Amino acid sequence: MDLSYQHSHHQRVIRQRNLFGISAALLAAMSLVLLVCLGTRDREIVLQPVLRSPLTVSSAGVSREYLEMITRDVVLLTLDRSPQNLEYWLNAVLDITSPRVQGKIKADLLRIVEEQRGSSVSQFFTIQSMSLDTRNLRSEVTGDLSTIVGSKVASRQRRTFRYDWEYSGLSLKLVGFGIVEKSEGKEP
Repeated sequence: MDLSYQHSHHQRVIRQRNLFGISAALLAAMSLVLLVCLGTRDREIVLQPVLRSPLTVSSAGVSREYLEMITRDVVLLTLDRSPQNLEYWLNAVLDITSPRVQGKIKADLLRIVEEQRGSSVSQFFTIQSMSLDTRNLRSEVTGDLSTIVGSKVASRQRRTFRYDWEYSGLSLKLVGFGIVEKSEGKEP
């Protein structure tokens, strides 16, 4: 009797062990599937509402709203300057620039800083319209570029500026910007 009791007890323990082994294997497989899903899933960061709506940044690409807001802020940063804020302007533009083009852009910005330093010439830009290309990461902004000498407006011209972007990971960086020249025979 004692032998049959021990045998049934051992059989129960072996079944429990096998059940725990199968459960552990299933949990390990599920963990592996979850890790694969997590690794291939698009990442998102929720940004605080700036104007109209909350924004998210995704590793899948740049949303139109995000590109519009970044372009708006960068246009004002790059095109509004005076002799009093040249150092801040230079550093702020370089902070948003892609590392691969910082040298070229810094050289161009330093030429502007040297030309404007010590003068009484300031400029500001008033945005009139914006066109965005999220596929090619390009923004074009049209508006009035005003130049002020001393306290008088020296000129006001309708201009279009192009901004090219690079999106890597979850970071949108400026890779180039400049004025769009009008082609001959066309009116803006």
